[in-house]
Amino acid sequence: MDAVVADVMRQTEASIGLLYLQVPGERMLRLALVSGVSPEIAAPWVRVPADAPIPVADAIRDRRLVWLGGQQEIARRYPRVGIVLPYDFMLAAAPLADPEAGTDTGTDTVWGGIVLLWPIWHAPELDARERTALDDCCRRSARLLRRAAEQDPPVPPPAEPRVVHPARPSESDPALGAAAVDFAERLPVGCCALDLDGRITFINTAGAELVNAGAAALLGRRPWEVLLWLNDPDFEDRYREAVVTRRPTSFTAVRRPATRLLFELYPDVTGVSVHISELTAQPPTEAATGATTGTGDTTSVRPVEPVGATAVYQLMHLAASLAEAAGVQDVVELVADQIVPSFGPRGLVLMSADEGRLRIIGHRGYRQEFVDRFDGTPLTAEVADAQVLATGVPVFFPTYEALRRAHPHAPRYEGRNAWAFLPLIASGRPVGSLILSYDRPRPFPPAERALLTSLAGLIAQALARARLYDAKHSLAHSLQTGLLPHGLTPLPGVAVAARYLPAGHGMDIGGDFYDLVHATPTTVIAVIGDVQGHNTTAAALMGQVRTAVHAHATAGASPGDILARTNRLMADLDPDRFTSCLIAEFDLVLGRLRVATAGHPPPLLRHPDGRTEVLDVPPGLLLGIGVTADADYRTTELPWEPGSVLALYTDGLVEAPGSDIGTAMADLAERLGRSRARDLDDLADDLISHVTDAAHRTDDVALLLVQREPPPPPSPP
Repeated sequence: MDAVVADVMRQTEASIGLLYLQVPGERMLRLALVSGVSPEIAAPWVRVPADAPIPVADAIRDRRLVWLGGQQEIARRYPRVGIVLPYDFMLAAAPLADPEAGTDTGTDTVWGGIVLLWPIWHAPELDARERTALDDCCRRSARLLRRAAEQDPPVPPPAEPRVVHPARPSESDPALGAAAVDFAERLPVGCCALDLDGRITFINTAGAELVNAGAAALLGRRPWEVLLWLNDPDFEDRYREAVVTRRPTSFTAVRRPATRLLFELYPDVTGVSVHISELTAQPPTEAATGATTGTGDTTSVRPVEPVGATAVYQLMHLAASLAEAAGVQDVVELVADQIVPSFGPRGLVLMSADEGRLRIIGHRGYRQEFVDRFDGTPLTAEVADAQVLATGVPVFFPTYEALRRAHPHAPRYEGRNAWAFLPLIASGRPVGSLILSYDRPRPFPPAERALLTSLAGLIAQALARARLYDAKHSLAHSLQTGLLPHGLTPLPGVAVAARYLPAGHGMDIGGDFYDLVHATPTTVIAVIGDVQGHNTTAAALMGQVRTAVHAHATAGASPGDILARTNRLMADLDPDRFTSCLIAEFDLVLGRLRVATAGHPPPLLRHPDGRTEVLDVPPGLLLGIGVTADADYRTTELPWEPGSVLALYTDGLVEAPGSDIGTAMADLAERLGRSRARDLDDLADDLISHVTDAAHRTDDVALLLVQREPPPPPSPP
């Protein structure tokens, strides 16, 4: 995979490449390879939910290329990306699939996705050569990943993203390298080199003197981490901008008492060259330089871990993500997947306060058997995670010795050396606790403590909202479960199969319904409908409609009369929402099928010979639409032959963003006709197979299949 990504970056002249793989058994994408940028910049997207609003998830879900032509388009279409990377660049995301393999096997598996970035001076669109290179990359990647999956045992994806930066040019003559160093040393101005991670790999004597620090203290460190007067998020932000956009940038900084320095950054595929000079004239304005002035100590050089621009952007990204999280499990996955790679801890435990105890609802970096020992800790226990919730004050232990002094019996996991215990308080009420652990001793400077405290506040608010959401969802789910039929009992000679899938977004509850009513000993009526909305109101109205239809069906009314009477009832109820409904009556004695519809998608009929058609049923007004209470609904009569199958469905099975519903219905009819399912249940599974992934399902789906069983074959003489 390293070679595949390197090839496509070289052929398309992309500056940054990110490779994602689907996580088996999860609705998650994992960052597997990073090239051309620091892993810290990519940290917010190390693990990505399959339905996250980011380009690579859309490319995989829709199986298409996603192209973004600049900063404005990125901010408009993908605000989460725009928050963390507020720079001007172009981006392409494509799914890793091999269409030719799909032709051979009948399945076109998407194994993951690739993201490529270009500087803004790239052409407005990919040209034919670049598209060919990207398509070839996707095919080669899919074949490699398929072979890896077919091995016994399968080759697992990497636990951490691999960092594979573009290859440097072939090594030069050592004498030329020494001459280049001598050249830099003779210059009267300062210069230094940063790698793509922002660490200093070279600084000449003039540069060291200008920043008033020894070269030995600087090499291998990020300048804003060791020079206190550069401890300003804006300075780190200029490095990030240079790496992401591949455009020169600059900033000025003041070294006390009054030494003003100009830093000019020149990036390429291997790192950033920095020109350092002293400004003796009146400093240029911020508008002219695009820079911000900072102040600081003249001589202090010490290793610190300041809260820089990267941490600020990651906090903003997490805040935006938590704002979109719905249930408690969504919050847990976001917190666990983003905090560990983005904010530096080795381990994380998220606990929820529940009935006087702390329940562990998520963790990373710990074995399950270890965290299970502490699940259910009483809130009154004399342990740090319970005490911080009682006091509302976070506690930080920079070393193991500090933790042992405060809590002599505290467990230590795999040599961890620093801990942060953060209370989760929302609107003055305790919600839970967050525990972060680190491999190395950590001083937790004031700025970092403030950042982690803010982080805990965001998580607490999201967790409180998620609890309320889950409570409402549980209520709505119980309501709908009680209203839908618990079983369908057909007449002898009639086979029935039904499927229901809730929407993948919102409250996962809605107004799709179906029913099977025994009208007479030889007549059965199938009903399917869809109430507008996805909430408890929709579910309650669905119950009223279903009850009304059931009552009129057992009274012997025709399908059209059933709809007309139900519409008059809804006009009396004035529910302020409408309902689509389709009713099909099956008469075993007359071999007759009668159908009427109130604005519902037309049914599909598969004849005994396999021929399938979309039935042309006169559409009636939606129920409750408010035009008139006396709307007329025509009943259409058709023959019902032994062996035929009628498929009734809701629009969630055929509607998708950007697709034509007529084409989708034709495709569904084709699948119904060519299916070789052994029975009706297998046929139902075939017809809903393309919408079983909740991450890609935007509406409820209901399906009801009714078959008149063919007569048994004659017995042999």
